[in-house]
Amino acid sequence: MKLLLVVACALVDADNRVLIAQRPEGKQLAGLWEFPGGKLDPGERPEDALIRELAEELSISVKAPCLAPLTFASHAYEEFHLLMPLYVCRKWEGFVHPAEGQAVKWVRARDLRNYDMPPADAPLIAPLVDLLG
Repeated sequence: MKLLLVVACALVDADNRVLIAQRPEGKQLAGLWEFPGGKLDPGERPEDALIRELAEELSISVKAPCLAPLTFASHAYEEFHLLMPLYVCRKWEGFVHPAEGQAVKWVRARDLRNYDMPPADAPLIAPLVDLLG
């Protein structure tokens, strides 16, 4: 089974809310809510991929020292096995602006379970609740 490495970020604002984005129509798992991030390019470090993805998806600039690894998800889908480290970021430059037309929401960590998320994202919620309350 193919291993797919994807990186995700819990952007945390000054009110301790986490940003989630809705997968747009036409993409796999469309309509589900997820943490921003994406696939790594060949030879790319996870932190560099996350910095690139956050710039492309949300029009914000993040520096590597502002990314703190929190946990990871390991989930077997039918065609591949997903390994997804989750980083926390509390500091970035610019204002979050969804560049791909996706809906975004700032939510409390304890409320994340109220949103339909991909199966791989669900195990990431408990560590966020532990961290943010």
